[in-house]
Amino acid sequence: MRKVKVEEAVGLTLCHDLTEMRDGFKGPAFRRGHVITEADIPHMLDIGKRTVFVWEENAGEIHEEDAALRMAAMAPVDGAHYTAPSEGKVLLLADREGMFRVDTDLLREINSIGDITISTLPDHYPARPGMRLASMRIVPLVTKEEQIIRAEALCKGRRLLNLLPYQPRKTGIIITGSEIYHGRIKDKFEAVARKKLAAYPGEVIGAAVCDDDLDMLVNTARGFLARGADFLIFSGGMSVDPDDLTPSAIRRLGCEVVTHGVPSQPGNMTLMAYLGDVPVMGVPGAAISLPTTIFDVMLPQVFAGVKFTHEELIGLGDGGLCQMCAACHFPNCTFGRY
Repeated sequence: MRKVKVEEAVGLTLCHDLTEMRDGFKGPAFRRGHVITEADIPHMLDIGKRTVFVWEENAGEIHEEDAALRMAAMAPVDGAHYTAPSEGKVLLLADREGMFRVDTDLLREINSIGDITISTLPDHYPARPGMRLASMRIVPLVTKEEQIIRAEALCKGRRLLNLLPYQPRKTGIIITGSEIYHGRIKDKFEAVARKKLAAYPGEVIGAAVCDDDLDMLVNTARGFLARGADFLIFSGGMSVDPDDLTPSAIRRLGCEVVTHGVPSQPGNMTLMAYLGDVPVMGVPGAAISLPTTIFDVMLPQVFAGVKFTHEELIGLGDGGLCQMCAACHFPNCTFGRY
């Protein structure tokens, strides 16, 4: 594009909207793509436009709205949609619940090209319908088309953004503790777990209280599995006391333990394991007394059907410290970024 005086712009194509404000009205007096005529010049001068940007033929440039549309096309997302361009940008909006994923390495590569800017919610963010997930635009009014072509090439065979739907699960809850089993104190975890699980599809097929007994714990878990459970949650017995047998029971069940202990507070003693494709979690007692723990952070990925890796769980350290705010705003906070 090039800048010219309006008197010299007759016959040229406007490459941006010209806004007019009068009598409470604010809107475009001339739109992008308009071919300027001699009769337009007084009107342009009246609204304070002495110069305008016009297209140059074969300049290899692309307008901000066209660039935004091209960026949206290179990053399709099932379960979400892009808005029409407005003020040079497009927005990605969620159409369903799910776990929002971002290829952060690819995002950095694209944003390093030059004029392109793509901003997103954090990777692993739990999304709701209508939520803004990403915004795409270029900084100037136009950019060299070569920059968009480079971004499109980077996205070939790679998925920049994704919205993983939650999958229904049948959950079995196993509560450990002789003090609860023998009626000395009342269990509080089941109600907490049911409330948190209600945010996801599926059902709780049962909850059982066990004594501090390995055979009872293992047999109870096997009973839930026989009834079709595809998610097991253990609570209690997760620390290092001699009577805390839950981690041993999970191993005896035949699970592959990804980690026992995560760099996160609260929820430091959390255990994550898998029995084949069945996720098995050991949840420490902090989940009972605090509104948000690492249990809340990990549930979206469990229901999205993506297995945790040891490297991912180590990554919980960055953002793993809850600030214990008087009013909890999770997930709109720093806690649980990985």
